[in-house]
Amino acid sequence: MTLTSHKPAPSHCSLLHAFIRHDLTTAVGRVRRALSKEQLAYVARQHYAMPDSAACHNALQLVRQSSPEFLLNHCLRSYAFAVAMAHKTKQKIDQEVLFLGAVMHDLGLTEHCHSEETFEVAGARAARELCLQHNLSHSRADLVHEMVALHNSVGIADKKDAEIALLHFGAGADVAGLWLNDIHPQTLHEVLNDYPRLEFKEGMIKLLNEQISAKPHSYMAPMIRLGFLKKIRQAPFSS
Repeated sequence: MTLTSHKPAPSHCSLLHAFIRHDLTTAVGRVRRALSKEQLAYVARQHYAMPDSAACHNALQLVRQSSPEFLLNHCLRSYAFAVAMAHKTKQKIDQEVLFLGAVMHDLGLTEHCHSEETFEVAGARAARELCLQHNLSHSRADLVHEMVALHNSVGIADKKDAEIALLHFGAGADVAGLWLNDIHPQTLHEVLNDYPRLEFKEGMIKLLNEQISAKPHSYMAPMIRLGFLKKIRQAPFSS
């Protein structure tokens, strides 16, 4: 697997194309589900519980120590939502890798990864290093790296390995309310109860504004110019 070492800002045209594609795919999925009367499966808490491994415990501890609580809860919700949307990929999932990538996907927004690089790549390197320290194979550590590096890569992440796609779906659901119709309502309710949002919208908007101010050519810059912060504020969550 070739690791993402540089993540240039996408063009406005490519982003607009990806956004339109998402809207069309979502609309088609709703119609298909309605016509087929397909029912979403309820995903209970035990299915998105943290895998019991040293790597997962230490990754969670690192994120807890370096992140504000609203960001920690976001990462845990992203993992739970990713598990709840496993039906979207229909592939076998490495649960430990999925947790590691999800829980560490925003490390680049914390002081633990202070860097001149775009936050996704900085966080990916830190996440991969932790995985290697806990004796994950290079292939699995590389997959965690790519999950973190590509988690917000619209039009790209959903075409990659199942774990990369699912983190993209899970984080997108939590940040901007995308793909919520692919999560069973009871699962959604329980995840939000288990990991409260704690004024997540304003906290994340502040972190992203700080990133763009410090790194005006980073990957998120054109997304924000196209109104991504408004998308966060309008997500169907109370905070």
